[in-house]
Amino acid sequence: MYINNKILIGKNKDKEMAILLDKANRHGLITGASGSGKTITLKVMAESFSAAGVPVFLADVKGDIAGTCMPGENSEKIKERLANLEIEDFKFKGFPIHFWDVFGKKGHPIRTTVKDVGPNILSRMLGLTEAGEGVLAIAFKIAEDKNLELIDLKDLKILLTYLGVHYKEFITTYGNITTQSIGVIQRSLLQLESQGGNYFFGEPNLDINDFLKTNQEGLGFINIMDCVELFKSPDLYACFLLWLLTTLYNTLPEVGDLDKPKIVFFFDEAHLLFDDMPSYMLKEVTQIVKLIRSKGIGLYFISQAPTDIPDAIISQLGNRVQHTLRAYTPAEEKTVKVAASAFRTNPEFNTEDAIKSLGTGEALISFQNEKGEPTVVEKCTILPPQSMMGSIDDSTRLMVMNNSLFKGKYDIINDRESAYEKLTEELENEQKEKELAEKIKEEEKAKKEAEKEAARQLKEEEKQKKAEEKAKKEREKALKSSAGYKLGKKVVNKTIDKALNKGINRVLKSLFK
Repeated sequence: MYINNKILIGKNKDKEMAILLDKANRHGLITGASGSGKTITLKVMAESFSAAGVPVFLADVKGDIAGTCMPGENSEKIKERLANLEIEDFKFKGFPIHFWDVFGKKGHPIRTTVKDVGPNILSRMLGLTEAGEGVLAIAFKIAEDKNLELIDLKDLKILLTYLGVHYKEFITTYGNITTQSIGVIQRSLLQLESQGGNYFFGEPNLDINDFLKTNQEGLGFINIMDCVELFKSPDLYACFLLWLLTTLYNTLPEVGDLDKPKIVFFFDEAHLLFDDMPSYMLKEVTQIVKLIRSKGIGLYFISQAPTDIPDAIISQLGNRVQHTLRAYTPAEEKTVKVAASAFRTNPEFNTEDAIKSLGTGEALISFQNEKGEPTVVEKCTILPPQSMMGSIDDSTRLMVMNNSLFKGKYDIINDRESAYEKLTEELENEQKEKELAEKIKEEEKAKKEAEKEAARQLKEEEKQKKAEEKAKKEREKALKSSAGYKLGKKVVNKTIDKALNKGINRVLKSLFK
């Protein structure tokens, strides 16, 4: 509840526990067991920030926050709580809402390009090993150097296909690229598509400034992203939140300390964000959390236990709400001790015992004071939300979306020329050249075989001719050596001699006449 320039969250008989607007960008933490009231606290905070003119973003993983667009309904339980808290000026009302949905079904689509997500977050989406992550980083670098736009998954897939064909050309310049790693990435991309990841990549991509809107009355819009389907793929959900965090940090300018935040982000099921996060990425996120408050952004993490959040992150969270924790095992007792040690001790009660005995809707609260110091922990009852608890029907959701500032802005996908078209054409041309080269090669091979066959035939003919000549000579030789040949030759020789003698006699007679 927003009152007296403060975000009133809870009360007890003696004190009001409220977040000071100029300290809201010091980040915060809401923890507690399932069913302890974390969602109520989240709603009360979101409503109050909206009433203060601060836009809010939150993920609705169970579908029970959508009712924030409708006024709440009074009940005996709420009347009793308000009476105990001595709150009189309490009004039920709805708040300005923008619905978002990665799949574009229960809200405006949220898209971004493969390039904007980058190789680090995408590697985590795909669950790649260090080797696969290295190859993916090389692929992004090659795309940058060749001016190839990586917009959607088909751009990345064709790029990987291209690298598989030309990997030998890039090894000496960019590093080792193996076809095995490319195959692993391609299979991981297929799995990502089956989880709905293809809906997330494309254009028009989200303008993060669209989250920073207020309505005509000056109330901040509460941007509710429906994550009921997305949460079925926890890795994709976590990487989506990580992308949002880095995009906020990289996009918004430095503004220093403001009277109130430009926007407050709530990261529900925050443990998924940090599960199995590589050390280098955790360092980057820690740095972002440290510096992003200077851009007027408040980050609030929601999880079951403070131990779900890395120590380097949790040390940056100055506003804390701790709901009950159950402690039936030594590990759970240890978690309670960790949670209790994060608060400044209140001498009026034992913090550990209080955490284990809190009822639903009760919490231990410590917010930063005017000096930026954490207040002594107080046991309080959380205020009821002013808006409706629970989900809404499709007609109400559609009505809100039709009245949205962004109706139609993100609905139609813009599939402009990118890496897919360029590399498809290049690979097709290469294939045509390859086919032409193979055709020429086949023709040359056929020509050579024809010439070889002709030479063989000519050789066979010469061989046959020689064989015939040899056979002829053999026949002549055989003929000459035969008896008939010799007799014939003798007769011929006698005839020639006789003719010569007659000729000589005629000559002599004519001389001596």
